[in-house]
Amino acid sequence: MTASLNHPLIDPSSDAPADLTAVISRLYVYPVKSCAGVQVPEALLTETGLDFDRAWMVVDAKGQFLTQRELPRMALIQPQLKHSEMVLRAPGMLALHIVLDAAEGPTRVRLWDDELPAYDMGAIAAQWFSDFLGTPARLVRFDPEHKRICSLQWTGGIEALNQFSDGYSVLVISEASLDQFNEKLAAKGHAAVGMERFRPNIVLGKPADGLELAPHDEDRVEVLQIATAQGSVRIKPVNPSPRCPIPDIDPATASSSPEVSDMLQTYRQDARVNGAVTFGMNAIVLRGVDCWLKVGQAVAANFRF
Repeated sequence: MTASLNHPLIDPSSDAPADLTAVISRLYVYPVKSCAGVQVPEALLTETGLDFDRAWMVVDAKGQFLTQRELPRMALIQPQLKHSEMVLRAPGMLALHIVLDAAEGPTRVRLWDDELPAYDMGAIAAQWFSDFLGTPARLVRFDPEHKRICSLQWTGGIEALNQFSDGYSVLVISEASLDQFNEKLAAKGHAAVGMERFRPNIVLGKPADGLELAPHDEDRVEVLQIATAQGSVRIKPVNPSPRCPIPDIDPATASSSPEVSDMLQTYRQDARVNGAVTFGMNAIVLRGVDCWLKVGQAVAANFRF
């Protein structure tokens, strides 16, 4: 554990020190589930996580969700968020422009065990994804009127919301965790991998005047507390993030090799999720809807005991 440091974010009425201080070193939004992420300098916090995160999803002809697990080429689809539209680019394809507030007819889709209402994004988007992925596919938009609740078992009964994520509002990982992982890869003769492999929303880094974060400190904290210009943000890690084979996929080439999963198996089996391999913490939004998170903002937290 890192040493306790005085920090005003923990409780303005208390002199109790924070166990951990950090900064937001990176922010990522993933507009289309399982496509490439967008690294942003700031992001609006909503009740479902970062604005536009997993707001769209690719489905097959039967409405079943598609991911890099079956179609690694999805990693090569690069979204770009502009003022009023999302632009999607992929190798060998003309850019696809999606108006942010546009949608066509209502439809039903399936994501894991959930059947959800959604909006189809139309024939042009469907043809674009089908052509690039080589299989019938359609793009759908999450229905904002639908309340998709995170697992109450893990949230302690709090009715936190998410869109098309695997189940939680935000994923948090520290730079220290990735650094340790890459040291282990290097010791086995493998090249380092980027944070993009693990698809976090919020990345925690070392504060300029603080101590080095220990690897996987994010696993042990109670609530991340962030002071913003709009008010106080509280984000609670609730669930160790189980890892599928997607981190094995190189986001630059869509090629897959097993060294990432193999290395995780050696030291990241987590008894809290029945021995599944985990990396990072799924989290929910407790407070701070409509606040802006920004790279460089201070973060404070206390450890769970």
